[in-house]
Parts: sequence; structure tokens; C-alpha cells
Amino acid sequence: MDQSTAYFRELHSNGHILRLPNAWDVASAKLFESLGAKAIATTSAGAAWALGYADGNKLPVSLAIALAANLGRVLNVPLTVDIEGGYSDDPAKVAELAMQLVDVGVAGINIEDGRGPVDLLERKLWAIKDALARHGSDLFVNARTDVFLAQLVPTSEMLSESLTRAKKYAAAGADGIFIPALAQKEHIEKVVAGIELPVNLLAWKGLADAASLERLGVRRLSAGSTIALVTFGQAERAAREFLEAGQSDKLTGPVSYSQMQGLFS
Repeated sequence: MDQSTAYFRELHSNGHILRLPNAWDVASAKLFESLGAKAIATTSAGAAWALGYADGNKLPVSLAIALAANLGRVLNVPLTVDIEGGYSDDPAKVAELAMQLVDVGVAGINIEDGRGPVDLLERKLWAIKDALARHGSDLFVNARTDVFLAQLVPTSEMLSESLTRAKKYAAAGADGIFIPALAQKEHIEKVVAGIELPVNLLAWKGLADAASLERLGVRRLSAGSTIALVTFGQAERAAREFLEAGQSDKLTGPVSYSQMQGLFS
């Protein structure tokens, strides 16, 4: 078992909530690592935008692998990569991608059902786990269900549908369950009680803070694309002010050239 993956697994079972500030490129990943992040996750949306593609399984697999390899080259903490739906409906191709990510040192992946059939993600999970077993490799596979996020069923059925899917994905080999947009305390308590795997939530309006979620038994909290969006918003404001007024004095920020340069020295 890869030691990075073993440590990443421990981060889900030590009784504390793992806070993941999702990065979109190497610079953001190194910055977050320097702030004490115990692991780095990618945001598929932010990474796709940074590489010139729309979010939603549009990123070429070659670029996804290249980004993971470049991140792995400089990071000293475990890396987990969001591969959306695996960029394919062919479970064999998704498993091949997973193994390529293992080869470049990735400790975990996120893979989602989106609006696709439940059994399709099940088959992808089976294929990934089979490939890992055949190669004697390890990878923390976090299965994401978008029932709440995409409102796939009527509101009254979202909790039960999420639990049903989570149990199916667990049976197919998932190591963790990610339910974005799940935010109500009562729902969170039922999910944690109803699923034996570590539960991952997404930073969301109305969601309790990390300490409160930890007490509820949640084991992982992801920032998703939010930090990338905040950063892009700040860049937009700075660029607009520069374009409109051309004032150099306003082009200052809390992060310096020497600080960023030092991350790669």
C-alpha cells in the first residue's frame, strides 16, 4: 500500500474532520499546503477553467493526468483528484484513468453519479476496485451522489434516495461518500448513522462550521469551487480597476512575490 494513501485513509478515521481547500492549479495547491492543509483536493470546475475548458466532463483525460502529475511533483501531502464522472461512460476506461492517477502518486479520487444512472457509477466503482486489486495498488475512492445538489428527486425523497445510493456505492467498493448540498442537521445525523463509510460534505450556505460537523460525525469537509471563485472575483475587481483607472497603487495584495516564489524554492 502506498504510504501516502495509507496516511490519507487515516485522515478519515482519526475522529477529526478533514478540511480540504480545493486547489485548481499547482500554485494554489502549494499555497494551501503552506497554510497547513493536511491533504490537497482539486476542484474539477476550477481546474477545467484554468486549463481552458468548461466544467462537466469536458476536460481531456491527458490534461487531467498531467495536472495530477505536476501536483504530485511538488506536494508533500496526499493529493485527491476530482475526476467528475471519470470522463467516460465506459467503466474500463474509467478504471484505466484511475490506475494512471495511481501511477503519478495520487492518493484518492472523487467520482460522481451526476444525472447518470445509479448502476453506471456502480459499474465504474467495481471496475476501479478490480483494477486496483489486480495491480496490488490502493486508492481512496470517494463516491459522490448529486441527489441534493442537482435535485434529482422531489425534496421529500432526497434523503432516502441519497442513503439508498450511498449504500449501493459502498457495496460496489467506495471508501467514502460525498453528498454535496446536504446541509440540514437532522439530515446529516441520519446520513452519518445510516452509512458506515466516512461522510464528506461540501461547504454550503447554511451548513454548520467544521467543529460542529465533526461532533455530528462528518469526517470530511470540502471547499469545492468556492475558493477558486472567490479568487477569480478578486482578480476581476483588480483587473477592472486597473483597466478603468490605471492606478498602480491599488495592485497590492496580502500575498507577495517572495512568498509565492518561496513555495517553489
